[in-house]
Amino acid sequence: MERNGSASTSISTLFLDRVGEVAVTLDPDGLSWKPIDCESIGSSCLCMNYRLKTENRIEFSNVYAVELIDWGLIEDANRYSGSFFSGNKFEMYRFVVHGFHRGKTHGSPWTVCEYTFGHKDMFICQSWVERLIASTNNDAVRPKSLLVFVHPLCGKGNGIKTWETVAPIFSHAKVRTEVTVTQRAGHAFDCIASLSHRELSSFDGIVAVGGDGLFNEVLNGLLSSRHDAPYPPSPQELDNKSEKNCQHLNNDISHGRASLNGANGMLSAPLCGSDDLEPLLSAVESNGPGVSKCTTNNGPCSADLFTVSDEDVKVSFPNDWFRLGLIPAGSTDAIVISTTGTRDAVTSALHIILGKKMSLDIAQVVRWKTSPSSTEVPSVHYAASFAGYGFYGDVIKESEGYRWMGPKRYDFAGTVAFLKHRSYEAKVTFLKTEEQETSNIASDIQTSQLFQKNSKNVVCRANCSICNDFKNAAQHSADVAVSPIHSQDSRWIEYKGRFLSVGAAIISCRNERAPKGLVAEAHLADGFLHLILIKDCPHPLYLWHLINLKRGSNPFDFAFVEHHKTPAFTFVSSHNESVWNVDGEILQACQVSVQVCRGLINLFASGPEV
Repeated sequence: MERNGSASTSISTLFLDRVGEVAVTLDPDGLSWKPIDCESIGSSCLCMNYRLKTENRIEFSNVYAVELIDWGLIEDANRYSGSFFSGNKFEMYRFVVHGFHRGKTHGSPWTVCEYTFGHKDMFICQSWVERLIASTNNDAVRPKSLLVFVHPLCGKGNGIKTWETVAPIFSHAKVRTEVTVTQRAGHAFDCIASLSHRELSSFDGIVAVGGDGLFNEVLNGLLSSRHDAPYPPSPQELDNKSEKNCQHLNNDISHGRASLNGANGMLSAPLCGSDDLEPLLSAVESNGPGVSKCTTNNGPCSADLFTVSDEDVKVSFPNDWFRLGLIPAGSTDAIVISTTGTRDAVTSALHIILGKKMSLDIAQVVRWKTSPSSTEVPSVHYAASFAGYGFYGDVIKESEGYRWMGPKRYDFAGTVAFLKHRSYEAKVTFLKTEEQETSNIASDIQTSQLFQKNSKNVVCRANCSICNDFKNAAQHSADVAVSPIHSQDSRWIEYKGRFLSVGAAIISCRNERAPKGLVAEAHLADGFLHLILIKDCPHPLYLWHLINLKRGSNPFDFAFVEHHKTPAFTFVSSHNESVWNVDGEILQACQVSVQVCRGLINLFASGPEV
């Protein structure tokens, strides 16, 4: 290996498989090569010349592994490599550079590639491997050990096949994976919830191979006993304080807003304040001794594997090192599409191996009551993408009887729920933000249209400036992760009436049925959720709203739709069978409080490329 000019640049003569002898140059940013014999990249067959299209460079940012594969065959390109001819073959020591090509357009899948180099001297090959590994491992965040859960029945039943497709990529990158194929609903939850701090800290992250439901199960198993934050105010707590200092917006939903005192029609006063059905345990239940144990391919994964001592370092959230990954194999895969921009298993696997990291908001859902007369202990649940009531709950509940249909069950269940057109009496109270105050002022001075145009939220994307602001704050502090909803200056707005649906989108929720998502401008780590209230309306109007979602048009441009950006809200219904859809999982609840925990977890992703 020769040094040329800068000490960080090296040149050697090697053989490249299917190309021939090449001059290879290593520089600070990547690896490039050039055929020594220009004719070696051309070929002749039946008096016709062929030119083999070959790459001549790969950036280190696009290299995910380098392997020494010892003695073997290297083929040059002196002849046409077709059905009848092949190039000359030589035996030598070899090493492989594993990389990938990014899509030519934003949102295109990444495709893997590999370049096999050879030399007669094994020590030269070893030297190249060492230098390449050193160059690609400058970023110390690449994972070395991962806990993997595979859902075998998710989506079209391709969970295991999906993992088998991407497993070699992890093997090439020398990432240790401990794989568990889930055997029942709640399997992943039980395994993760029962891990000791020492066992959990031996992994760099957890990967779910499945849909949004499996990711939700992993998320809840991880946070059930490891996230310590105050509950959001309960509906009863807000009711008790409302007579003293609550701002009411009493709505007669079926007849529009009620006329109250004030220029804006409201009375103002501050108030302090998986694809499988996988029921989640309450915070009390998951911390107790009755947590069920589970088994993996390698044996039991209960806390009994390790003796937990007082010297163990407690793993709590948020933190700066542990990450979650999701390899899509589900029915909708909204989380993957919203965080990477594409629904592709290889692309997601490469994000994980390269150690991509971004913060993700999580909604803490506290269920106070299952039914109006129940007296159970409150339970805590977490959502990464969406929590919805009414139409959304009806769809997920209806779909359970048609699991044999695969992903098409959601289309069928959605049609049934739409035709029933059920509405529900409910009360929703949400925390008003400064942005809404500013918007009201702009409306008062008759500049609302100009204001909305200039202040329209920027669509979240890779390296989003809004989400990156979180990294520059007091990172991963519990005080930062939870919005200050108990502040004395907090102001709450109340809606009462009949709703077709109540939805809370934490992220954009892009999917094949809604290409731009439920809320196109939602961000991944801005500390807000988007509360969507669909008031009771005629069938045709609701159909037009759904069509706008499908087309990517504005779904909020209707008088019966309320859209509010807020860090927290509460919900109360008198219905005995109130059902919520939480990341595709059923949660029966008639009283809930929801708050956003900003950047509560880290994800193996870098944001959607849009």
